[in-house]
Amino acid sequence: MLKKINAWLHLWLGLLSGIIVVVVSLTGCILVFEQEIKSFTSPWLHAERVKGAAYLPPSQIHDAVKKAFPQNEVHSIWYHGENRSAHLSLAGDSMLYINPYSAEILAVVDHEDFFHFIEEGHLYLWLPHEVGRAIVSWATLVFFILLVTGIILWWPKRWNKKGAQQSFTIRWKARFKRLNYDLHNVLGFYSLIVAAIVAFTGLMMGFSWFNKAVFSLAGGEVKPRVKAVSDTTLASNTVMFKQVDKAWHKGMTEIGEHNKDQIIIHFPDEPSEAIYVCVDMYMGTWRDVYLDQYTLEQLPASNPRIKDIGKADWIRRMNYGLHVGETGGIATKILYFLASLICASLPVTGFIVWGGKNKKSSNKKSAKHLARQLS
Repeated sequence: MLKKINAWLHLWLGLLSGIIVVVVSLTGCILVFEQEIKSFTSPWLHAERVKGAAYLPPSQIHDAVKKAFPQNEVHSIWYHGENRSAHLSLAGDSMLYINPYSAEILAVVDHEDFFHFIEEGHLYLWLPHEVGRAIVSWATLVFFILLVTGIILWWPKRWNKKGAQQSFTIRWKARFKRLNYDLHNVLGFYSLIVAAIVAFTGLMMGFSWFNKAVFSLAGGEVKPRVKAVSDTTLASNTVMFKQVDKAWHKGMTEIGEHNKDQIIIHFPDEPSEAIYVCVDMYMGTWRDVYLDQYTLEQLPASNPRIKDIGKADWIRRMNYGLHVGETGGIATKILYFLASLICASLPVTGFIVWGGKNKKSSNKKSAKHLARQLS
């Protein structure tokens, strides 16, 4: 009875979520190598460092942008590392890329590019965000259940040589029906671990209740959110742009521990607002740091270093990197690409398996009906 219920769940949940799984998996395949493809096809992402040249501070980048685009407000600057351009947002959906060593404007690019289109499909199925996000999140939960029911269906009846061969190998020379079954059954098993990680981390991002439940089960302590506020009583003798430059320098030399030359700096809009610095951008993680606008002291709202956090906070901090395959470099990305491709194929091969069984069942019924008529 349990086996029948499991098989029934696997079939109907698969039919229910199949198209969504195909779309999300295929778009995920493309997004895995987004940065590598962009680096190859977008020359404005590169800015060769002349020998001895150093980064220009945020204030100088700000002045250069304001001179070229006087109507634009500069809110933040993202430095991407050595021999890479810096970028910032312009009014509308445009991104401005600038040489961080010379302040030369390299390109103004529309944010609504091919990869943004693919990302919209991956996250929202090109639907209104609230609707699309809900559909993708629930489909991810269904897919996670399918992985569980799938491994139960895959499990060999006997752990002998024949059972292992049927469960772990694809018979490439077999007839189409058997080959399709192996592609669904065996490839599904080999992609299971990566698929489970992607689905689990997707659920962490899709459902706040799931995120909180995992955080609590991992021993996390829910703390009240602390607002980052600067002490305005010390505002008399400071100049905001000089303080931003000092905060930027401090972020690269004192605060950041990994990829120190990759940093985001935000210009405060209000006297009470803190200076936001994003550092330690590596393996798909980052660290949010807030500095008092006047004293440059690190405020309590800042994230601690990753080596100083507990298991629950580590899971949250690493979640995005685990979801997109950033944790192990290019090797992990290749693994994620292949697993996503297999996940996209599973609803197709599964549907063919189901169609073949239905056809066989119909043929049996027709044969019985014909036998009754002849008798």
